[in-house]
Amino acid sequence: MTELPLSLGSTTGTQHWPHRHVSSAFASAFVDGMRKKPKAVPCRYFYNARGSALFERICELPEYYQTRTESALLNRFAGEIAGYMGAKVELIEFGAGALKKVRTLLDALNNPVAYVPIDISGDYLEEVCAALDRDYPDLRLRPVVGDFARPFLLPPPAEGAARRVGFFPGSTIGNFRPDEAVTFLKTAAGVLKGGGLLIGADLVKDPARLHAAYNDAAGVTAEFNKNLLARANEELGGDFDLGRFAHYALYNPVAARIEMYLVSLAAQHAHAADEEFSFKAGEAIHTEDSHKYTVESFQALARAAGFRPAGVWCDDEALFSVHWLEAP
Repeated sequence: MTELPLSLGSTTGTQHWPHRHVSSAFASAFVDGMRKKPKAVPCRYFYNARGSALFERICELPEYYQTRTESALLNRFAGEIAGYMGAKVELIEFGAGALKKVRTLLDALNNPVAYVPIDISGDYLEEVCAALDRDYPDLRLRPVVGDFARPFLLPPPAEGAARRVGFFPGSTIGNFRPDEAVTFLKTAAGVLKGGGLLIGADLVKDPARLHAAYNDAAGVTAEFNKNLLARANEELGGDFDLGRFAHYALYNPVAARIEMYLVSLAAQHAHAADEEFSFKAGEAIHTEDSHKYTVESFQALARAAGFRPAGVWCDDEALFSVHWLEAP
């Protein structure tokens, strides 16, 4: 059964789909980001309904090894992972997306009591929760709409749950700067105290492999990147000409991260949210970082946030890692 979703950031516990709140947050973040020098907009605003659908297409691309590798690890080690999590848990997923990987966990867990998916795209979350509800009618679904990268409010622990455990797949943790990652993980450790967190982290590897993953031949990642401007046009009354911006992604080996940009192909002006923005030819909007880790560097990050690393699973090619972190 599905409860009404809880809006993140609410202090009263009022439950609703906060479309206006999220749009307002996007407008503020977009305008503030476009005023920066250099321009930069947080990557979480890729994810309206169209952006979420585009990301699902990215996950199916031959170049994008992350999703299929992590999914294979979850399938291979589901029983072992479920043993770490324990019975009768309430499972909280940060950045729930299409709710595909969580099904592997739900099938392996011993009598899970409730599931709390958190996602910034309300329409998309409503759709995928309806499908999950049909397939898991005895599972208590408690969706939360909002931005888990900010301070967030969760419903009280589910009645009958032995403890809360977290799920943060997809190496989304890589989108945070290391200091931001520690801050987020500290918050998660507090929420999950007495439980733990299952989290995916992409690994440092051949730069050519990384370059291909973020510059796919079909151009889906480019479309996903440009969707930020398409969203500004749709939701903020913008007039960005997407054909006058280019997708650009590169691997920075010193910082061990992918950096993604939208580059203006000409000197131009554009408008959104009743603001005008000027671009020089070649000027860039920074849209995303994706940090890569070694197993050791990620475990050190987790320890700094108060977690205790207790299990780690990697594929044979050492492309990706999945970690179980205890929250004492």
